Amino acid sequence: MDELELLKKDWETSSKNYPELDKKTLYKLINKRSSSLVKWIFIISLLEFVFWALISFVTSDAESLEQLKSYNVEHIIYPLTVFGYLVLGYFFYVFYKNYKNISTTEDTKLLMERILKTRKTVKHYVIFNLVFMYISIIIGVFIEITNNPEVQALINGIDADGTKNVTIFYLIIVGVSILAMVLITALLLGFYYLIYGLLLKRLKANYKDLKELVTD
Repeated sequence: MDELELLKKDWETSSKNYPELDKKTLYKLINKRSSSLVKWIFIISLLEFVFWALISFVTSDAESLEQLKSYNVEHIIYPLTVFGYLVLGYFFYVFYKNYKNISTTEDTKLLMERILKTRKTVKHYVIFNLVFMYISIIIGVFIEITNNPEVQALINGIDADGTKNVTIFYLIIVGVSILAMVLITALLLGFYYLIYGLLLKRLKANYKDLKELVTD
């Protein structure tokens, strides 16, 4: 049991003797713990960005990069990449701003509002990452189908049979893509729940504690 929980129990049993003093002490502890949680959200988001950047760097070899250049799709890839970095930069800024705002807040109701804002920002961050992943997979599959010579030769060979097998081929591609999205979504949501979910759960507990302080 941490310092905050011990003080809460002591305050509940002895609040008749010195309620104002313990309310102030409780608030300071809640503020301190909330500030620490939001700081960790900011740090983890940066570490996550570095992790995925390293994965992208390690898995991208010269041959695959040259093949991508041969597709002449820079007008799609570059704007999408820049957009992704800009949005991530925005979230990093908001996470840091939330941390600074919470660490300097002295008003209970304002602190409650900023905790709710932080929780909402994290949820938007997770949603953006998932949606951006979906868009990237769809665009990546489309680029491969329309530009990869091997895939084009396979499609032409299937189409030359004069059957409807090419339709089945596209349905298989769609099915595999959807399955990949589902699996990646499950992995990412599991990761986000273990990391951000636990931090948000503690922030929610802090919010409830502040609400009790306001109503008491």
